[in-house]
Amino acid sequence: MLPVIRSLQSTWPTTRLTWVIGRLEAELLGDMPGIEFVVFDKSTGWLEYLKLHSKFSKRRFDILLHMQTSMRANMASLMIPADLRLGFDFARAKDHQAFFTTDRIESTACEHVMDGFLSFLTTLGIKDKSIQWDIPVPSEALDVARKYIPEGQKTLVISPCANARFRNFRNWHVEGYAALADYGIQTHGLRVILMGGPTALEKQYGEQISKLVKSPILNLIGKTGLKELLALLGRATVVLAPDSGPAHIANAAGTPVIGLYATTNPSRARAYLSEKWLINQYPEAVRAFLGKSVDEVPWGTRVRNEEAMCLIKIEAVTQKLDQLMASLSRH
Repeated sequence: MLPVIRSLQSTWPTTRLTWVIGRLEAELLGDMPGIEFVVFDKSTGWLEYLKLHSKFSKRRFDILLHMQTSMRANMASLMIPADLRLGFDFARAKDHQAFFTTDRIESTACEHVMDGFLSFLTTLGIKDKSIQWDIPVPSEALDVARKYIPEGQKTLVISPCANARFRNFRNWHVEGYAALADYGIQTHGLRVILMGGPTALEKQYGEQISKLVKSPILNLIGKTGLKELLALLGRATVVLAPDSGPAHIANAAGTPVIGLYATTNPSRARAYLSEKWLINQYPEAVRAFLGKSVDEVPWGTRVRNEEAMCLIKIEAVTQKLDQLMASLSRH
């Protein structure tokens, strides 16, 4: 979403921006200047809708950009008075979003999620897109990052888990991560750091990977906040991750991401600036588990089978790491 915000700020510098944002996301982005943040904590249920209604009952916006397709977002949008309510085209307006908007962006097939967001700018007549993030990083978070990744230390950060509230079909296996850690250390002299959230699954991944590796690694899973995560990813040499939030945070921090994709289509969901470094087994997974080709399934179809990620071979990832490190050495 941030390139949309940056483009709006650049093109319409006097426009006042209000961002209705989740509680966790606000921890990462809530100190960005020039934006009024209104936190929507979905965990509190219907109380949050009442809070939104109270917050906006005496206000009216010129434009509402309705950029999330869920029934929860639809209901929240009803609490926001606006003259123009811009949403997705009919094909992408999931959960009946079209009934909650007055106008829609142009229909475009088979594009990345961020390109879909940028289409909102095109509909508003904004031609110049600013593909930048510039998320503020507090000095305390930078100090933590410098402590773990000193200047000149080549570092591979492995963020092994996607949504980790339960065992997720997007996660690769611990044996692969351990093998990549050892390979990065032995072949490229990389320091390896494991990173992730505090859930039981993520901690389990960290413990299992740490037991399997032959060389010492640093396990910071569950030990950092989002700002510290951003700072650490920004100082890393390379990040290895499945389709997950940390992959996109690393992208925003300017760090190349080796993305592991078999269950989701990387053309839609990869780390935006790291297309050349991704591992793409999605076509093979669609064929193996859905019995179709990519062209025969709806855009955005997921392969909800944990075995799909086993299609990603360790040798393919080590080869991609070799290519990335060789590229960095030439600069």
